[in-house]
Amino acid sequence: MTAATGLRRSAAASRIRPRARRRESGLLVLVAVVLVLGSVSLGVTQRQLAGQPLAWLPADAGQLAIYLGALVAAHLTLVLAGRRSDQVLLPTIGLLGGISLLLMERLPQSLVTQSLAGRNFGLASIQLGWLLLAIAVITATAVMVRSDAWLRRYKYTWAAAGIALLLLTFLFGNEVNGALLTIEVGPFSGQPTELIKVILVIFLAGYLSDFRPLLVSASMRLGPLRLPPVPYLLPMLAMWAMALGIVVIQRDLGAALLFFAVFLALVYIATARASYVVLGLLMFVAGSLIAYQLFGTVRDRVDIWVNPFIDASGKGYQVVQSLYAFGRGGILGTGLGAGLPLVAGRLPIPAIHTDFPLAALGEELGLLGVLAILGLYLVVIERGLRVAASAADDFRALLAAGLTLVVGVQAFIIAAGNLKLIPLTGVTLPFISYGGSSLLANGVVVGLLLALSDRGVEAPPPPRPAGSRRPAFLGGPARGAR
Repeated sequence: MTAATGLRRSAAASRIRPRARRRESGLLVLVAVVLVLGSVSLGVTQRQLAGQPLAWLPADAGQLAIYLGALVAAHLTLVLAGRRSDQVLLPTIGLLGGISLLLMERLPQSLVTQSLAGRNFGLASIQLGWLLLAIAVITATAVMVRSDAWLRRYKYTWAAAGIALLLLTFLFGNEVNGALLTIEVGPFSGQPTELIKVILVIFLAGYLSDFRPLLVSASMRLGPLRLPPVPYLLPMLAMWAMALGIVVIQRDLGAALLFFAVFLALVYIATARASYVVLGLLMFVAGSLIAYQLFGTVRDRVDIWVNPFIDASGKGYQVVQSLYAFGRGGILGTGLGAGLPLVAGRLPIPAIHTDFPLAALGEELGLLGVLAILGLYLVVIERGLRVAASAADDFRALLAAGLTLVVGVQAFIIAAGNLKLIPLTGVTLPFISYGGSSLLANGVVVGLLLALSDRGVEAPPPPRPAGSRRPAFLGGPARGAR
């Protein structure tokens, strides 16, 4: 390609041509209707409980209008930018964020308070601020990311940054429920592991796309397992050690489980080799057994999972109350604002806005409401895997798949923990739990998915020589083992 041709293509690409996004606009109208009805229902219940006259008005019309206005602004920005990206992701995330806002309006505002510029803000106002920032991050990432070269080229730099964040958390982190989770900077605090999960996916996508042919071509055996040469196993062993190290150093079971599950899934997607998954699971089980014997935090979480009623008023209190909440909700729920009976003047579930939002929604929206919320996460997963399947090269495919898995696996972990299907962990429910670091990190994830789904992004680098065909899971035939 000549320099003149390159300049002409660059000039053509730089021209902004607005493009209608009719499916997205229609879905956003549906989202607005659902959220308005939910807010009206919450408002009616709150006024009845307060003994006020019946009025069919939203619980907080101002906050809802600001939130819906932000979604419209994000939609119009994508229209004006002329992006040909996915039109389902933004409305789906918008509905999840709207449900979060309604939940935070329903909960006592004193759960979280913040003073800023001489004004005091409660739980819902703070969550609204983080939701607005998350929407801004999604929009900016979707519009501005035109090339993935800066991601794939510096994968080892990203990995080093992730390790540095872990070390900072270990050295300067604050302990929350027995785990080193947060770092405080002035009046703000955040969980670095939320950003590390994005960095992890970028590194794995780069590494696996570069070395996939060698990982597929097994050259040594370990019993019934066929494995690549030892040097190419080292990064996998390092990831196993990193996940176990998070448990040992930070005592953060949720992050360890999330990181390792995403790692194993990406390895399987890239290679279609079940032996790697089997080996990884065996190593994780062995590490978990060791951690159970050595660390009281891990032992307590597992014991509570097995039988929370042994100490129902102590260590098992949260899980027991969560199960009661799902039971009170039944199929249809008690209605927004009509559940969660107070115990000694307090909500029945401690940390309900961060660790147990699904239990609160399960009581007030019932089984059908919970299934609908989980269905929204399935929509995100389906759209993300669709982006991966249509990607132009291995790196983009693995990156899209990994980002999708981050949201899907995290939602599964916290939902299963609330339902006592697995031991309770410290991760948040994406786009619903309270927390700025979680919302912003997941905003980056969705923004990157939108950018990767754009059919007008910069073409990927020239393909490598033979031996690097796409795996079957990502829309192409996988190369078999030699």
